[in-house]
Parts: sequence; C-alpha cells; structure tokens
Amino acid sequence: MLKVQEIRELIKLVDQSSIDEFSYELDGSKIKMKKNKAVTYVEETAAVPNKEVHKQEEVVSTPAAKAPVQASASAEAPAKEEAPAAPAADENLHKIVSPMVGTFYASPSPDADAYVKTGSKVSNDSVVCIVEAMKLFNEIEAEVNGEIVEILVKDGQLVEYGQPLFLVKPE
Repeated sequence: MLKVQEIRELIKLVDQSSIDEFSYELDGSKIKMKKNKAVTYVEETAAVPNKEVHKQEEVVSTPAAKAPVQASASAEAPAKEEAPAAPAADENLHKIVSPMVGTFYASPSPDADAYVKTGSKVSNDSVVCIVEAMKLFNEIEAEVNGEIVEILVKDGQLVEYGQPLFLVKPE
C-alpha cells in the first residue's frame, strides 16, 4: 500500500503533466486518476467499499474548484476596492495549504474545541486541523512558527489539494 506522501506526490506529478488519465497497481491496491481541464465532474457516492471509487474522488482538477471563487469575487465589487491593501499584508504571511483533497475539520471531534483560533500561537509541529480523505483522518501541522491571522475555511468544508487553509504571521 502506498503511503499518503507517495500518493500526494503522484497527484502532484499527474496534475503538472499533460496526461489526462493515470493508473497504478501495486500488491492488489489500485490507484486511478483522471483529469480533464475542459470539463470537470465530481462523482459522489455513499459509503461504497470500492477503494478505486474513493481514490477517484480524491483527484479533482483544480480549475473547477477555482471557478466558484472567481464568480463570487466578481459578484462582490465593493470588497474588491478594499483588496489592494490586503495583498501587501499577505506577502508577509505564510499560507498553510491542504496537502490533499478532503473534508476540513477544525477540531478532533464535534464536541471538542478547535485546534487553533485566530490569534493562536503555533509552532512548526503544532496540529492545526484534520483533513479527512478516504475515511482517514490526517492531522495537518503548521510547519511554521507564528500566529494564526486568519482561518480561510469553515468546519466540514470540502477542500482541494493546495487550497490555503490558514494564514500565519511568521515569527
């Protein structure tokens, strides 16, 4: 079975390449990735014990994920006027990004407090959230020393590979 980091690297390589489909089989485990930049679709299935279907859900090309963001940005014209001040401040901030496609969880369980809040101090090995992918809960570490300035996603939200989750002011 491949490790999560190896799967991440495969996703990154396929995403950066010009191929549209990739299949890999090792010791009875199969990974099949498909991408199509012109048309993107997400197939959601209920709890199906087929590993191949779950792995297909993990690989979704990023243009579709960015489309709703672009649409909302154009719909919010007044917010765009204030935006020029924000990028100058963002240049000094570190982005903690999602290492995979999955569901973002701010706390270890529904009744527990969030790992971090705006203003929380973090170290490079501090757990800041969980991203669930294929029924595996992956703890995401800050990988930087600093202070959480902004939380960019909501609890339970679907996140894409490389999507910024937190903005951190490095120390």
